[in-house]
Amino acid sequence: MTRLTRRQFVGSTASAAAAFAVTSSLPGRSLRAADANSEINLGFISCGGRAGQLMGQFEKVEGVNIAGLCDVDENRMGAAKQRFPKAQSWTDLRELIDSPSIDAVVIATCNHWHCLAAIWAMEAGKDVYVEKPLSHSQWEGRQTVAAARKYNKICQIGTQQRSDPMQAEIKRFLHEEKALGEIKAARVNRYGVRPSIGKRDTPLEIEKNVAYDLWLGPAADEPIYREKLHYDWHWDWNTGSGEMGNWGVHVLDDCRNNIFQDSVALPRRVLGGGGRVVLNDAGETPNVHFAYFDTGSIPVVIGLSNLPSQPGGKKSPPHPGPASGYMAYCEGGRFEGQRGGAAAYDSDGKKIKEFKGNRGDTVHQQNFIDAVRAQDRSLLNAEVAVGNDSTGWCNLANVAFQAGESFSRELAGEVKLDQWDSLLGEMDDHLAAHDLKLDSSEIKLSPMLSLDPQAEQFVGSDADAANGLLRRQYRKGYEVPEIV
Repeated sequence: MTRLTRRQFVGSTASAAAAFAVTSSLPGRSLRAADANSEINLGFISCGGRAGQLMGQFEKVEGVNIAGLCDVDENRMGAAKQRFPKAQSWTDLRELIDSPSIDAVVIATCNHWHCLAAIWAMEAGKDVYVEKPLSHSQWEGRQTVAAARKYNKICQIGTQQRSDPMQAEIKRFLHEEKALGEIKAARVNRYGVRPSIGKRDTPLEIEKNVAYDLWLGPAADEPIYREKLHYDWHWDWNTGSGEMGNWGVHVLDDCRNNIFQDSVALPRRVLGGGGRVVLNDAGETPNVHFAYFDTGSIPVVIGLSNLPSQPGGKKSPPHPGPASGYMAYCEGGRFEGQRGGAAAYDSDGKKIKEFKGNRGDTVHQQNFIDAVRAQDRSLLNAEVAVGNDSTGWCNLANVAFQAGESFSRELAGEVKLDQWDSLLGEMDDHLAAHDLKLDSSEIKLSPMLSLDPQAEQFVGSDADAANGLLRRQYRKGYEVPEIV
């Protein structure tokens, strides 16, 4: 859909046509936003739970005015309007994006909308803060980076821990001081119990207060068999990226940032597997997921589970290190990091140094506004290209799961790494507590998939099926454009 088409959409009524004429005749407000003394008017695309948190954080940034609200759900919009009664409100994001009263947008929609909303906004001259994961598929993430370059816009990703000053301390400790020696391997964790999302016999009836066609946007119009429309879209491939794209992007981003210092954009090989087990619900994404990344230097494994350690339990299964964080296994010990804190241990397991951070909340939003005022993307702590790479690891792990077949210990044994062996052993024990095992028919494993990181395409004998998962089919009128 071109800008002309969207402007024609806005122009479907006389008042909207007048708004279009005004918009066309005025310079973009983002030019004035570069003035350090001007107020920056933010428009929020989505008024759900995460958007509400971001509103609170942006409110604390001096010179920011929450001037626009957009949501397809009238109830969520109403609650946001009570909070910000002076803000303009829209149901259709295209109208907010086209408004000359908005300088920059904050996108906190379902994952499947992130890229298209960001591209449309940048095309209209707006700067963009977009929640993680950047993309729902790897191809559209690349188009979003291209759009930021083509339209020369500021685009920040919501991996807020990037703005925690603790991260610079960690990198000095690991890489400049080399206090633990060389890093030999890394492990990433995301363990957190999540309940069933239910399973209906008949499709979910969409409430009349929801503009469902707009909610779907680029996604396929398929019946929904879960109990709730909102939030649980995370566990449906049509709209979400599972826990790997929900929390996995945060912990893998920390790994890329602090262990690799962003020197590895994407891994060159990936092998992964898992399953959606035990719950028997309408979810599709794995609630047990594990993957190996061959980076050409430091190998990385990730373990993820949303199941309790025991049936009916509330605690996650045993695992080394933080439940949501990363570990660097070094010559002289190990390093464990997570949001807001970290610790280093010597070879005997003695804690030798502790790090305390601020999680990056509000600091990250301030960083975005600073870059908008200066119109300088180099100031950003999580610029769109960085976000695309970190999201890419999650997308590749999800592709590996989706391209997988029956679990094979022989195939898993291709990886010669202690951390991988330990992870699989833990997963075996974890599944056994639920009367399952890695060899169960419900558990999948991909072949070792080789990637050309520059082209962002799989190569080799198993490439075809995996490449088919790097780009989705878009609904008519909501296609992510190829940016050239």
